[in-house]
Amino acid sequence: MNIVLMGYMGSGKSLIGRDLASKLKLEYLDLDDYIENQEKKSIFKIFEEHGEIYFRKKETFYLKTVLDTFENTIISLGGGTPCFVGNLEAIKEKENAKSLYLHTSLDELTRRLFAERSKRPLISHLNTQEELKDFVRKHLFERSFYYNQADYKISTDQKDANQISEESIAALF
Repeated sequence: MNIVLMGYMGSGKSLIGRDLASKLKLEYLDLDDYIENQEKKSIFKIFEEHGEIYFRKKETFYLKTVLDTFENTIISLGGGTPCFVGNLEAIKEKENAKSLYLHTSLDELTRRLFAERSKRPLISHLNTQEELKDFVRKHLFERSFYYNQADYKISTDQKDANQISEESIAALF
């Protein structure tokens, strides 16, 4: 079985994905890292050189490739992955895949993301916490429809990685 983690950037998908993989003795794959390896350039550089539409097309291609070829893997998606080009449907169609939404509040996301915004192409241009909060609020409004279709939903606020992983395991099994 593959376990697909979704949620907004900063929700902890990579951290929890690695922790779950370790605890469940499964492989771990970060879709953004996989794309960077395949494309031989950073996500930031892909956005910069080709724009978001190009990136989303590549993301869809690599998501389908990963879903078709990997087994017994924890797969962390990019924040926008389930929202574009039938990606959520591709995940839901896979009988060997379960999806898990790591739900994080707007305030917590703003706090986590502000310090690291320079490393994230979608928010690198935002200079104040209020600008970031408005940006995240808009995205959460647009993306919640997709995230909430996950098989399971785990709240991450005021929990450490171990607590979130344990709740995830309890929900999945």
